[in-house]
Amino acid sequence: MEKINLICIECPMGCNLEVIKHKDIEVKGNKCKRGKDYALKEIENPKRVLTTTVILKNSYLKRLPVRSEGEIPKSLLFECIDYLNKIEVEAPVKMGQVIVENILNTGINIIASRSAEKLP
Repeated sequence: MEKINLICIECPMGCNLEVIKHKDIEVKGNKCKRGKDYALKEIENPKRVLTTTVILKNSYLKRLPVRSEGEIPKSLLFECIDYLNKIEVEAPVKMGQVIVENILNTGINIIASRSAEKLP
């Protein structure tokens, strides 16, 4: 039997969850259904939205902030960051523009978090 403590981030209540793994997974401490769903997802397949920057050329900015359009498996975050550290983007760029399609075959695009104008 394994016990894992989590703090739920699904709502402002921030319930202290205790997850007990044996034959089944039992969740205690949640005050709503969302807490149990969060704990199960976090234990079985944790995912995160990735925010980082890429190199930007031909602009006053040197780096362009980017983010994933959806959640990426937590186990792939550092691999995605390493991949994005090698990406160079030419200005102009519009906020929401796809920078990398289907990063590491996750089905998730990386998009620009802001616009960047080209140098005159």
